[in-house]
Amino acid sequence: MNSIKKLLKIFFPVFLIAFFSTGDILAQVEGTSTRYIRIGELQNHYTAYGSERAWNNNYYEGVRWPADYPWTDNAVIERFWFGVRDFIGRDGRNWDTYAVHSTAGYVGNSIFPVKHEQTAKFEPPSVLVDGVNVTAQYLRDIDDYDPDQIPDRIVTNVVNTSMGLTMTRRILAFSQQYHDNYHIREYTFTNTGKTGYGDDVTLRNTLHDLYVSLQIRYSVSREGSFSIGGTQSWGKHSWATKRGENYPDYAGQPITENNPIVDWLRAGFSWAGQNAANAYDNIGGPHRAGDGRLRAVQHAGFVVLHVDKSGADKSDDPHQPVVLGWHAGDTYPSVGDMSPAAEPQMKQLYTMLQGNPHQGLGGNDRMDEVYLETHPDPSSVHGDAGGTNLWYSFGPFTLEPDESITIIMAEGVSGLSRETATEIGRRWKQAFDDPSDTGPFTLPDGSTTNDKDIFKNEWTYSGKDSIMQTFGRAYRNFMSEYTIPQPPQPPPVFDVTSGGDRITLSWAPSASEGEPGFAGYRVYRGVGKPDTTFDRIAEVGPGTTEFQDTDPRRGVSYYYYITAYNDGSNNTSGETNPTGVLESSRFYTKTTEPAFLQRAPGKSLDDIRVVPNPYNIRARHLQYPGEPDKIMFLNIPGQCTIRIYTERGDLIETIPHTDGSGDATWQSITSSRQIVVSGIYIAHFTVTEDQYDPDTNELLFRAGDSTFKKFVVIR
Repeated sequence: MNSIKKLLKIFFPVFLIAFFSTGDILAQVEGTSTRYIRIGELQNHYTAYGSERAWNNNYYEGVRWPADYPWTDNAVIERFWFGVRDFIGRDGRNWDTYAVHSTAGYVGNSIFPVKHEQTAKFEPPSVLVDGVNVTAQYLRDIDDYDPDQIPDRIVTNVVNTSMGLTMTRRILAFSQQYHDNYHIREYTFTNTGKTGYGDDVTLRNTLHDLYVSLQIRYSVSREGSFSIGGTQSWGKHSWATKRGENYPDYAGQPITENNPIVDWLRAGFSWAGQNAANAYDNIGGPHRAGDGRLRAVQHAGFVVLHVDKSGADKSDDPHQPVVLGWHAGDTYPSVGDMSPAAEPQMKQLYTMLQGNPHQGLGGNDRMDEVYLETHPDPSSVHGDAGGTNLWYSFGPFTLEPDESITIIMAEGVSGLSRETATEIGRRWKQAFDDPSDTGPFTLPDGSTTNDKDIFKNEWTYSGKDSIMQTFGRAYRNFMSEYTIPQPPQPPPVFDVTSGGDRITLSWAPSASEGEPGFAGYRVYRGVGKPDTTFDRIAEVGPGTTEFQDTDPRRGVSYYYYITAYNDGSNNTSGETNPTGVLESSRFYTKTTEPAFLQRAPGKSLDDIRVVPNPYNIRARHLQYPGEPDKIMFLNIPGQCTIRIYTERGDLIETIPHTDGSGDATWQSITSSRQIVVSGIYIAHFTVTEDQYDPDTNELLFRAGDSTFKKFVVIR
């Protein structure tokens, strides 16, 4: 506990400086301002102007699920439009139709972000690995703390527009394990009359026949595009479908654990379809060149939870949205430069907002069910190389000055787990590589087939039920007024320390320890890399603040997280999710840097070993799991410099070793970031300072002592 107190003394003042230096929120916010939510299975960034473009000048980033792994981004672009009729602008001009596009290009012209912040329920834990705080960088995500809020995170942005309509968007994120793969969005559109930055009211008009519309395109997923083809990185081959045509017949009915998946919710979602350029069935994005794992199992979309009937009637309108369907990805009217000359373009846009697809390239139906048989590649339905968007449109509304309407939706992603995607993909690849292998293959419902593609596809398409279950949980959360049962808070400090014969894990007590039903802590460990399966290695009761992991092997990287858990006594009704034990989110305490068993320094230069030697690429997965290119130098002096040369004497890497241990690691990478080729290499070790035996005070190494070891790389 003394080490925990010392850490708190070090890091709490740093936090105070970071927190109190943020200053007051300014009336004008940069359009590029971004807030990240990183506390659940679904993680995303949200932009100040109120809709998101995923391109980050390198790749499409955002809507990551499952967030444990890299390259699981699913976002491409979200477009938001507002349109009204019979509008009088601040210059007195009467517009028959006036429309605004919420995108970065119009910031400061027709859209004006005036607030953008993220609040958290509690301070995020400090997670340290060998003294390095690996979570300090994420403090910048949070602007303020509100212990009374129910969601773990709330991102709020306020945007004024040139039509005097102000959009307030609140993103609600939960870390409870049954509700952490969706984010709820509360949109409130108010006729404030504010047409720029600040609080000046310049219009007092009635807004007539207001339509609000958004289109969203998903890649589902970035990793899947590596298998399906690069054009899927912007969602070219994504299908779009819908549910809830009969919602008015069921509106307000509860969803229960006895029937957790219903198709009457007002929902739309996407998944990756067939790329016509591929000569094989690519549904699920199997990794043909690797282990076969399915890399495009995600189903992503939105469910509509509530739409005000009018500015005066806040009850849900079961007949909204007026459009729930699909639209060609990059085929839409522009609003032009917002000058009077652009009004014809605004009229075209307004027509689309009313439900008329631009150039006829859209529909209010289930796109896949209508076109799948005749158009296996969804991009061939409309011929738009940009892919297919989900399309939602709401209206018309009439808003008097100061009136508002609220629309509440939830965005979610779900699909096969990583373990199941791996199992199904490997079985498919086995049959793909051996045409005589005809199964039988077991389908999700327990029946069998002799067709490997049907097997793979039916498992992938089970994600349709998964995403509807996710939407059902979002609906249940909303209907409960966000009173889902809460897990305990995670430990506020988690400290992982490498040792010579064990790795020590210590933590500060959870703030929830004194609450009824608090059961203790669970410790999980991953081997080789942070994006892998973690196994539970310990479960300890309240009051315990340390665990010694004595099982690790030398030279192997270990990653950890700790959760606080309860006995489930606050989760017995089943009204919002399955009953039972609740745990704090692993994303609060998951380490991103490795811990190792540290070998004591060697006592003689003759003891130095290079492992493995020879290094053979065919056995690279056997030596150090999760680190296939790793070579280790063992029994080395605690303070030395390691220089690696080719057989002809070219220096390719220098490794300063200063931590006092007997181990050093090399990932087979040269100083110019090139992977080494086959050959004989020489590791030269030079002692950098005098070193003594800690027990006898005998001089073991003198500064300047040196030796070398040869080793072989076979690739």
